[in-house]
Amino acid sequence: MAALLTTDLPFPVFRRGKVRDVYDLGAQLLIVATDRISAFDCVMPQGIPDKGRILTAVANYWFGATADLIPNHLIATRVEDYPAVLQPHADLLEGRSILVKKTRPLPVECVVRGFLAGSGWKEYQATRSVCGLPLPPNLPMASKLPDPIFTPATKADTGHDENISFEQFQELLGDDVAGRLRSLSLRLYRRGSEIALSRGILLADTKFEFGVDGDNQLILIDEALTPDSSRYWPADRWEAGKQPPSLDKQFLRDYLERLPNWNKQPPAPDLPSNIIEGVRSRYMDLATRFGVTMDGGLP
Repeated sequence: MAALLTTDLPFPVFRRGKVRDVYDLGAQLLIVATDRISAFDCVMPQGIPDKGRILTAVANYWFGATADLIPNHLIATRVEDYPAVLQPHADLLEGRSILVKKTRPLPVECVVRGFLAGSGWKEYQATRSVCGLPLPPNLPMASKLPDPIFTPATKADTGHDENISFEQFQELLGDDVAGRLRSLSLRLYRRGSEIALSRGILLADTKFEFGVDGDNQLILIDEALTPDSSRYWPADRWEAGKQPPSLDKQFLRDYLERLPNWNKQPPAPDLPSNIIEGVRSRYMDLATRFGVTMDGGLP
């Protein structure tokens, strides 16, 4: 079972991200999710078979489940609904692509945390706060926070994203847009948490990206609540003070953290087959719990 690491379609390349290849179709963009996987902002040499299809299916599920909260960039999710010029590439595109509106992306990531984990846990250990937000003392690892917190970050084209305070967020976007994004992000997180919990899953944290469309409307873009952009734990295996098993990319990060000779800089190390399969099985498990299939369409 081979992983798709790159695409080469006969259309202008808008950008190639860590995972997605984006093509410019004029008024619209074609986003193709490859099977590439990144960690610590480095793309791994090996991909995860089916990962692009899984991400597309999960993201489309969440775009549908949150459309009443905020519009999103989706135009079409099935090749049969794409323009005729894309039809000859149906075998490649089906299940791993979406046709979306062109937007002006905002240069921030809107992170919401409901549990103390990852970089938030590391920052809390040092400062008893996360992104300038003070938290109660003596919280153990993986604690459920009293209320979800909004912890924005800058979005770097190269290098690492950086957590910023809400005041810095306001300086970047203005008070009105910053306040709207915080409110929207918290509402999206709460919706995601409620649905996930009904499937036996805890949504520990996640990030959202937003853009402004041609009508100057704020919309949800990129991906939503996928295992690439979120931290998911099986609810029945969560216990404050212990690292829960993951249904996301943390399994890969944990493996890379154990390597003695990699400094989290390119080139990334080769991945053994058991790690590749471990990531794939976790992503598949998450998709199955949400009842989505890898055809890329809305449920």
